[in-house]
Amino acid sequence: MDDILDKYLDESVRYISSKISSQPLLAIILGSGLGQFASSFRSVATIDAPDIPHYPHPTVQGHNGELLFGTFEGKSVLAFRGRIHYYESGNLFQALYPVYIAKRLGVQLLLLTNAAGAIHAKLKPGDLMLLRDHVNMTFIKFPPHTFIKTTKHAPMYDERLRKMIRQSASQLNITLKEGVYCGLKGPSYETAAEIRMLRKLGADAVGMSTVNEATLAYGLGMRVAGISCITNLSTGISKAKLSHHEVTVVANTVKQKFQRLVKASIRNILQNI
Repeated sequence: MDDILDKYLDESVRYISSKISSQPLLAIILGSGLGQFASSFRSVATIDAPDIPHYPHPTVQGHNGELLFGTFEGKSVLAFRGRIHYYESGNLFQALYPVYIAKRLGVQLLLLTNAAGAIHAKLKPGDLMLLRDHVNMTFIKFPPHTFIKTTKHAPMYDERLRKMIRQSASQLNITLKEGVYCGLKGPSYETAAEIRMLRKLGADAVGMSTVNEATLAYGLGMRVAGISCITNLSTGISKAKLSHHEVTVVANTVKQKFQRLVKASIRNILQNI
């Protein structure tokens, strides 16, 4: 099985490499509300996910399957537009395919973005939250072929990258909260009792992605940072019934602020790395 998976990745990377002219230093996985971020790149080359051998296709509304390569501050960058969630296929390898691809393309820095529901009272819809840490409640065992080996004892979410993101927010006069993200499998939203449990576990916000992506990237030696767009109050906090439509509406409302912060943060990171 390991040989087959390696073969899939090799064929995907071979195809992608034939379409680009340089090795990306930084990659970003674009969450809800950041779909247009790659317009900030220069000399963009777009590769549609269906054209890449073995690359999984996102099925969630608002997640177009594309890889966008370009330059930013004179350095090569890669944006994955369209996240593949675990609940779409029940296959962790597919959900983590972009991270494997990024590593094989030589990416050293990975920025993860997502939409999340607020658990902590300090958060409200429209807030941006820098990930300090995460709680992985997906209970998904990494496939045997993964072989994550690291001797690092540094925090999973890189302290220096977090510092540069905070600096960028300050320069833009954008209020940036900071907290712990909890990742669940989805696709159903949490019950009020589950939210009370997650609060007791120390989670500030909750979503259906990111935790396994961050774990793999860290294990593969990449430096990782993450930002959540708080799109709703979680069940039991909000009296309204949650829906993907609500998440999309709020994400679109704050997308300009979100994009400004991400753009400034990437510039700061690339200039000082």
